[in-house]
Amino acid sequence: MIEKRYFQGTGRRKTAVARVRLFPGSGDIVVNSKSIREYFGARELYAREIARPLELTGTAGAYNVLVKVRGGGVSGQAQAVRHGITRALLDANPDFRPVLKQAGLITRDPRMKERKKAGLKRARKRPQYTKR
Repeated sequence: MIEKRYFQGTGRRKTAVARVRLFPGSGDIVVNSKSIREYFGARELYAREIARPLELTGTAGAYNVLVKVRGGGVSGQAQAVRHGITRALLDANPDFRPVLKQAGLITRDPRMKERKKAGLKRARKRPQYTKR
């Protein structure tokens, strides 16, 4: 059997889609050809959120992560990357499933923006009622 060169996973959140590949390496995370700090800015929150599945499974320094992410905003993209890393880790080692499931990282967050309806200002906001 041929040995896999990388493990992959697709993560989604709102309208963001992240394609993640894990390569055996030193723990570098590259998002859209930029470092994680460069892409998501100085907000430490996003870097910690993205690295959470790696820390929970104890593989923080074992894999280099290569990510291509499109759509959505900064927060949705960060959560999509986290979901993709989780799925790639499950591809690498299915024994990680109980740990990641307990942390709630496997489940895809289904909340999406509701579409705008005809005759309304937004999805649910109605124009002001005038009696006369």
